[in-house]
Amino acid sequence: MKDQGRSTRKRTGGRLKHASNKKRHQLGREPAETTVGDTRVQFIDSRGTETKVRALSTNVAQVADDGEVTEATIEDVIDNPSNVNYARRNIVTKGAIIETSAGRARVTSRPGQTGGVNAVLVE
Repeated sequence: MKDQGRSTRKRTGGRLKHASNKKRHQLGREPAETTVGDTRVQFIDSRGTETKVRALSTNVAQVADDGEVTEATIEDVIDNPSNVNYARRNIVTKGAIIETSAGRARVTSRPGQTGGVNAVLVE
């Protein structure tokens, strides 16, 4: 599991010694890796009384073009700069270039955190 707490190194590069064990809120979860397909969401408890909505798969995107927002269907993932294999596996993350019914668009939301895909058309 990932440690979501403080860095293990100082500014100078030296190691920091742990003052305590990890707390429950510092542990990370596996990434959602939202795929293109029928909409499936998962509700996750987060710290406090909040919940997160994980999009496990989706085929709908809210696409903005010059201030006008339309709903479009996602057809394919063209490019994903976060991981070269994500485009091949049709995984949607923030920054991914997707092919939609409205044209090519860049994802501006985080589907694994918010449960939806917002995108902006690219020329």
